[in-house]
Amino acid sequence: MKNLSILILFSFFYTSTFAHQDQEVKNEDEISEQIQQLLSGAESSILQYNFDAAIRKLDSSMVLSKSINHKRYIALSSNILANLRYIKHEYESSNKHIKRAIAIQEEIGDEIGLAYSYIQYAKTLDLQKKYSEAEDYLDLAEKIYTNNNNREQLGLVALNRGIVELHHENDYRKALTYFNNAEIYLSNSENEYEKSRLDYYKSSAHLSLGNLNEAEESAKRALAIANKNSFAGIIISGNRKLSVINEAKDQPEAALAYLKTSYRTKDSVYDLNEAELGREANSRYGQDALKNTLSALTLQNAEQEKSLKVNKLTTILSVALITILSLLTLSLYKNNNLRARANDLLQKKNSELTLAKENAEKASLAKAQFLSTITHELRTPLYAVTGLTHLLLEESPTENQKEHLNSLKFSGEYLLSLINNILDLNKLEANKVEVMQTTFNLKRRISDVLVALKNSADEKNTVIHLDFDKSIPSKLKGDPLKISQILINLIGNSIKFTENGDIWINVLKLKQVEKTVYLAFEIKDNGEGISKEKQKAIFENFTQGSTEINRKFGGTGLGLSIVKNLLSLLNSEIRVESDLGKGSKFIFDLKFEALENPALGQSENLKEEKPVVLSNDIMMDKRILIVEDNKINQMITRKILEKNKVICDVADNGTIAIEKVHNNHFDLILMDIHMPGISGIEATIEIRKFNETIPIIALTAVTLDENLDEFYLNGFNDIIPKPYKTEEFFNKINKYLAANAESTV
Repeated sequence: MKNLSILILFSFFYTSTFAHQDQEVKNEDEISEQIQQLLSGAESSILQYNFDAAIRKLDSSMVLSKSINHKRYIALSSNILANLRYIKHEYESSNKHIKRAIAIQEEIGDEIGLAYSYIQYAKTLDLQKKYSEAEDYLDLAEKIYTNNNNREQLGLVALNRGIVELHHENDYRKALTYFNNAEIYLSNSENEYEKSRLDYYKSSAHLSLGNLNEAEESAKRALAIANKNSFAGIIISGNRKLSVINEAKDQPEAALAYLKTSYRTKDSVYDLNEAELGREANSRYGQDALKNTLSALTLQNAEQEKSLKVNKLTTILSVALITILSLLTLSLYKNNNLRARANDLLQKKNSELTLAKENAEKASLAKAQFLSTITHELRTPLYAVTGLTHLLLEESPTENQKEHLNSLKFSGEYLLSLINNILDLNKLEANKVEVMQTTFNLKRRISDVLVALKNSADEKNTVIHLDFDKSIPSKLKGDPLKISQILINLIGNSIKFTENGDIWINVLKLKQVEKTVYLAFEIKDNGEGISKEKQKAIFENFTQGSTEINRKFGGTGLGLSIVKNLLSLLNSEIRVESDLGKGSKFIFDLKFEALENPALGQSENLKEEKPVVLSNDIMMDKRILIVEDNKINQMITRKILEKNKVICDVADNGTIAIEKVHNNHFDLILMDIHMPGISGIEATIEIRKFNETIPIIALTAVTLDENLDEFYLNGFNDIIPKPYKTEEFFNKINKYLAANAESTV
């Protein structure tokens, strides 16, 4: 009771003091200073991911700003609140607050605040994939900062332009140029957060370009600044980035350590915000209880003046209330014990889940490394099998021998198809496939696919029909390689299950909105068909329509799974309509950017380009250098070429190849990649220093971990993966021999 009396006296003293203070009028300068402190504290809390504390400070600053009708502070509060929503990925809410800030700043003519809001709005638009709008707002901000000669803020514009370039065009070198400009502008800046953000995105660009050492240095600089200033977001992302870099450098222990640090930081941020919520709830509960106590005391005093009987009743009610509170305290104590036991159980389960996740990641890494190694090891002897089979078939075998050799050739091609499909699927599952954007002619691309599949269709006595909508623009922007891969798998699947029949490929324009074209693709056949119960399962790995179909037609059951994954990567999905014994129809939609509209009234007169058929006669008396360290592979490649009257020379390694090219004339080079001494890539770089015109084709067993772009960037004209189909081998060689002959005319 003594403690209760002290509480009541304190409450009366606090109430009277608070009422007295409310009667005083604060001047505008004092309130402005208080608002500035709140906004500064809110920004610090946001960078430390203490969102609940930030929201309380922003709410207080907004109330004070409105009390003095200070529009600049109202706009600034909205701007900071938009940044908070942006960091929490609540983009619609962020857009609403930033638009309010922009409207106020335009009204009062606050150019500097307006430019800062433009940058914040551009950051949100970038993450919403509205890249053109983001660029427009960055242009507006840059114009203001250029007029005011504000170098630091121009650095922020350059930084965010680089980030948009990373996300939109995937032009990592151009992004690095922007980041380097931003680094110059921000060199004397005290804005530690933007400096750490700059180093983080430089690390992303270097990583995408394969510059692992530069990527690691930039990430560590970002992390050092973030740790010093408690920038929680950069700490979480920076540790995760270093985990990816160390994994790419084949340093799994370091990668795991960084990943654990990232998760620990993330968990601590969660605990911090949870604690803030708890303190806020306790604060509210305490204030409510205090108000109830004061109300009860006021009522008690009024009733005491009226009657002593009411006083007795109040005393009885107080005793009852104390009893209820005691029971409530006991209940809360028991609940806390139960909660503690539940927390212990949850922590144990979290530890088990973390361990399971780590084991799964290790298993996934081991699987990728195993596939990379085993496929390369399989390709080398498989090249000898397919090459020797081709040579034996060319040497007039007996009918019995020819039958056996054809079976051997079929088995080799089947095994090669299986290896390629497993590699493609593993790349998709490991997220190592990126969508490229380039200009191409869709009809020509489909025609090339049909030419490649013509022999397979002829063997099945199957006719392929193409119906291509003439209103489709001739130039589209998209990923032609993935389109080809999807069509080869789908049309090849139809050929396999259609004998003495027809296949129809229909491409229709659904609609065009400005420069975006929506197309529908349909591949239809009158082959075996698929039962209703099996139609969903056929897109799963290693699944076919039935055991009987597998025995009759063969195959791995991976082609449609690859198609499904590729279409998912292109933001589409495949649908199937089929009846058993009546054929199948596969349908999917894709969107492209149209770079050119078809000329009206001229679509019927457009001449269709026919693929040029190259003859092996082009190879006669041509000099080809074979760079290969494997003696069996040397012999096979040489004999295949000499059958077509090619003059061959052999180099056992890259050093000998450079010397021979320097001292002799060759019409073409077939270059292996993995050789003792200098590699095929290094040899090609050296050759290009004194001979830029000779066609160089990489003849190699390409593995999962190798980047095909590296070949083209270092001077190769094309790639022939081993083992190969002889027709494709000759076709590529003839293509470059013919092109080289034309250029010398």
